[in-house]
Amino acid sequence: MSNLHRLRASLFLFACTLFSATAAISQSPDPTTPGRLVLVLPFENRSGDPTLNWIADSFPDTLDRRFNSSGFLTITRDDRQFALDHLGLPIDFRPTRATTIRIAQTLDADYVIVGNYNVADGRIVVQARVLQVKQLSLSAPLEDSSELPKLFDCENAIAWKIARQIDPKFPVALQTFLAAPGGAKLSAFENFIRGIESTSSVDRIKRLQASVNEAPDFAAALLALGKAQYQARQYDQAAATLAKVPADDRVTLEANFFLGLARFNSAKYADAQKAFELVATRLPLPEVLNNEAVAQSRQGKDAVALFRQVIAADPNDPDYHFNLGLAILRQGDPAHAQPEIDTALKLRPFDTEATELKSRIAANLHLTGTPLTNAIAAGGFEPLERIRRTFSEASFRQAAFQLDQVRAMRLATLPPAEQATQYTQLGNDYLAQGLVPEAEREFQTALAGDPKSAAARAGIAQVRERSGADADARSESQASLELAPNAAAYMVLARLDLKQNDLAAASTDVTSALKLDPKNGSAIGMKQQLISRGQSIP
Repeated sequence: MSNLHRLRASLFLFACTLFSATAAISQSPDPTTPGRLVLVLPFENRSGDPTLNWIADSFPDTLDRRFNSSGFLTITRDDRQFALDHLGLPIDFRPTRATTIRIAQTLDADYVIVGNYNVADGRIVVQARVLQVKQLSLSAPLEDSSELPKLFDCENAIAWKIARQIDPKFPVALQTFLAAPGGAKLSAFENFIRGIESTSSVDRIKRLQASVNEAPDFAAALLALGKAQYQARQYDQAAATLAKVPADDRVTLEANFFLGLARFNSAKYADAQKAFELVATRLPLPEVLNNEAVAQSRQGKDAVALFRQVIAADPNDPDYHFNLGLAILRQGDPAHAQPEIDTALKLRPFDTEATELKSRIAANLHLTGTPLTNAIAAGGFEPLERIRRTFSEASFRQAAFQLDQVRAMRLATLPPAEQATQYTQLGNDYLAQGLVPEAEREFQTALAGDPKSAAARAGIAQVRERSGADADARSESQASLELAPNAAAYMVLARLDLKQNDLAAASTDVTSALKLDPKNGSAIGMKQQLISRGQSIP
């Protein structure tokens, strides 16, 4: 079995554990753990300038992204709009405290974030408050300000203060929030927000294209543009856009889901399968595995085993049973296909295509091979496996959140040192993907379990380095080395020394790293770099 297949098998079993454990989590909550479901409402524009109304909608977008990377679960824009429609409220209303509570209760939110902003003389001043729904208590104002072009930094700072208000033990540092990816210059950010809020498909694509033109690496805008193009049935354009989403961005899973759909609709089934497979290796949910199996089947390949995995994870979806039955039928086995079609009809009795297929299978149970295929397809009847064409951002985010909960429950049973090892590995995995806030959360959790973990301390050093806090990164590296020699900490020091043009010190750091880990790629690369600059290596 290849490493990829081992990984996928492990993740699939983990996903099945997720669905079986979700009920246990909801029925037996830890009374010491505060709720983590957060609703961010658009902030109120108090500038008197209606051209700045778009900033109101930028707060939920930025804050949601930052909270999702920090162990909170946020309520999506679509669900927020559903609640407003359900309560008969316009989207642009200004909520009173009573109305805010009604919205929160409709969506089962634990916290609601409300706020306002003012802009004068090129500066934005922001004030936010946290409503704790169960206690019906409103926090004191949380404030921040910045030059307007640094709006994204201001929003990140407010997000950090809110996180600390909700959870005083929140472990991620402010500088990590400020250095988190996802921002763009103000004009690109404005076009992005105006684009996602537009009700016109043409205007939405126009705005988002303008945002991407100004900021080609703006992952959120690339995703939104690709989805808008897909919804407009511009499948080739959508695929080209979605393929540009950076692989290390948090939205890459959603981007690849729609990339798979775009390629599928262009009949590029092999490319679609690869896109769905990438998502499945990270988050093997039934809808993703189903689409991968459908793309595989459209290439004439046997997808029965993959369809069985889908049903093992979600046995109550009629389309999944229909797909499995059809895949088995393509193998020339009507006797084993029939029970799956029967199950599909029990779950959805008025499925006319499944009813017709059941009738044809029953009439041709004695046939196999080509005669069976011809009999099923007689009269132009051509049933096809059913693909999932929608991506539920909320359900995917909730699944990822619950995976974290299940994992935390499992790790809590381990000795502290082993917990630290596991959390440090998770932190390193996040760091490799460029997910710095997520990485720091795991490293800090590791240190909480084992304050003497040199590896976790080295992880924090790398986070500080990426956040541009060089002095803190050096301090954390030295603290890590005092606990135990390790290559990761030496390499942080090497990069910091090289940044200061101290080639001799960098050389010493690299030599120390290579003694501990002779195959360390970063150390080998820096050694060559130092030699090319005339620095001898001991």
